[in-house]
Amino acid sequence: MTQTIAPRVRTLVLLLLAATGLLFAGAGPVSAHAAVTGSAPQQGAVVDKAPTQVSLTFSEKVALSDGSVRVLDPKGKRVDRGDPANLTGTTYAVKLHGGLPDGTYTVTYQVVSEDSHPVAGAYTFSIGAPSQTTVSVSGQTAGGGVVGTLYGFGRYVSYAGFIVMVGGAAFVLACWQRGAGVRALQRLTVAGWLALTAATLGLLLLRGSYTGSGKVGDIFDLDLLGQVLQTKTGAALVSRLLLLAAAALFIAVLFGAYEKREDEEKRDLTFGLAVGGVVVSAGLAASWAMSEHASTGLQAGIAMPVDIIHLLAVAGWLGGLAALLVALYRAPADTPVDALAVRRFSRLAFGSVLALVATGIYQSWRQLGSWTAFTDTRYGQLLLVKIGLVAVLVGIAWVSRRWTGRLAEAVVVKPREGSDPVVDAVADVDTEAEADADADEKEPARAGASGSGSGSAAAGKGPAASGKKGAAGSDKADGESERAAQLARQQAAIDTARRKERRDADPNRFGLRRSVLAEAGVAVVLLAVTTMLTSTEPGRTEEEAKAATSASAADASSAGALTLDMSFDTGGEDGKGVVRVDLDPARVGGNEMHVYVQRPNGRAFDIPEVKVAFTLESQDIGPLPVVPDHITTGHWSASGVQIPMAGEWKVSVTVRTSDIDQTTVSKNAQIG
Repeated sequence: MTQTIAPRVRTLVLLLLAATGLLFAGAGPVSAHAAVTGSAPQQGAVVDKAPTQVSLTFSEKVALSDGSVRVLDPKGKRVDRGDPANLTGTTYAVKLHGGLPDGTYTVTYQVVSEDSHPVAGAYTFSIGAPSQTTVSVSGQTAGGGVVGTLYGFGRYVSYAGFIVMVGGAAFVLACWQRGAGVRALQRLTVAGWLALTAATLGLLLLRGSYTGSGKVGDIFDLDLLGQVLQTKTGAALVSRLLLLAAAALFIAVLFGAYEKREDEEKRDLTFGLAVGGVVVSAGLAASWAMSEHASTGLQAGIAMPVDIIHLLAVAGWLGGLAALLVALYRAPADTPVDALAVRRFSRLAFGSVLALVATGIYQSWRQLGSWTAFTDTRYGQLLLVKIGLVAVLVGIAWVSRRWTGRLAEAVVVKPREGSDPVVDAVADVDTEAEADADADEKEPARAGASGSGSGSAAAGKGPAASGKKGAAGSDKADGESERAAQLARQQAAIDTARRKERRDADPNRFGLRRSVLAEAGVAVVLLAVTTMLTSTEPGRTEEEAKAATSASAADASSAGALTLDMSFDTGGEDGKGVVRVDLDPARVGGNEMHVYVQRPNGRAFDIPEVKVAFTLESQDIGPLPVVPDHITTGHWSASGVQIPMAGEWKVSVTVRTSDIDQTTVSKNAQIG
């Protein structure tokens, strides 16, 4: 039966790895956790005279460095001076040189949000009138490329290592103390420690390039590493490494000295290990809580402890599940995981799930802020996927709990007074196998006794005969001793195989194995989705940024300008996006028009062709075609757009994303 199960395990593991890879492949660059909610001058604005500074307002505080905000003239030359400074709250500004000529200027920014994620972007404004520009910002990304992929993988490995290490140790200490001597569980927990340590070192090296240039060559730049160590994230990673040293000592004691102690000493050591393990595990969890989502935004003082409990509950449930799976499949035949240990883990998992539900509800409220954010934001959509996976996992866990009950009922026999019926039943199974082995060993013993009698008779023949046969008798005795040892080893192997066969033949144990394996499979995908959630802009922040943008557009509209946003889908590859048309002052006569094309995630990108047409259907005027000039990445402009009459005009935009993929979208608006 074990030979049949092993290929299934390997196949399921490969499928889970493939699913995890697909999740990461679809994740793309890390989403920003701070969004630009305002700027001066505004995006696409045409100002009469050159401003003295450019300011940006973010949805939360950000970290700035030299060159975080740059302003480039139409030829790509920097016109900003000095370092960017914090004006008030979340508004930052950089000074400009005086006497700037007319033309289109590009503002680029790359900062680090308060919850450790890089934020980058760009926009344009014009002085006097728009002009052609040589500046290209199509490659302005944050957290993307090879470095971004490596950083995202390192984050996943660090979470997985923490869960396996903490959950494995908790399973041994709280559920199955005999497991301290099981090699497979030792390897699992140590592997978790190694994975977390290696991932933390990797993240520390990658951090400077990840939040800066994104170049692979900058990974081992010691100057960048020194700058990282002075940041909140760098301090959290170093603290994690120091706590991992303490965790190594904890693991050494748990799987070394603990197993060799007597029962009374083991009870005292269990208490000490439990207290120390909780402290070290909570400290490791805090290294995430104090540097990521929980450390910023609403109620940070409450959110950080809640996040620590959430991480510990995940480790207790999913990490313990991994340990149980290893115990069910890899524990030696003479040390099988018993029903009592499974029932203890069931109680531990149930408590962990309750903690997860309570802390998850609070985190969801804090990060989303509204019911609409579940469907209108990427964070909310991923959270719905996570909730669905947790529901599936709880359902499978309920099935596992039923198998646990059946296993306990199947092994309970007439218990001895004052003893544990489950442990006694498992011991009876082992005793039965040992009795079979003892019966097999009696036959060689009888044969030895018979040979001894014959030897005594032969001894009466005298010293001479004994002397002649002494050497031969010694060789024969050595051969028989070696053969007896060989037979003993063979018998031990047979006994072990017999006990393993009996254990594997138990339908209740086999059912428990399958359900736990299914739980572990869903848990791998759940961990991938959770990792993506931690690197996605919270729904509350995204909605606040949208509201600020809408308010800005409304202010512009009240001042006489018109802004229209239209989603398009040409049906081809990379054919989805949003086109924005700004018309200023949106009145009869000449107008300034700007067209912006963005991907669904808000990043500007170029397409082969953009055309605009105005139609006043009530007066049968139009369509009046306008072909704007390309200014910079994702930005087109046209001046002197004539609107001959006031009324409700239909504004149609034709976008072409390839030689054959094209579509036209339109909206009605009051002009004049």
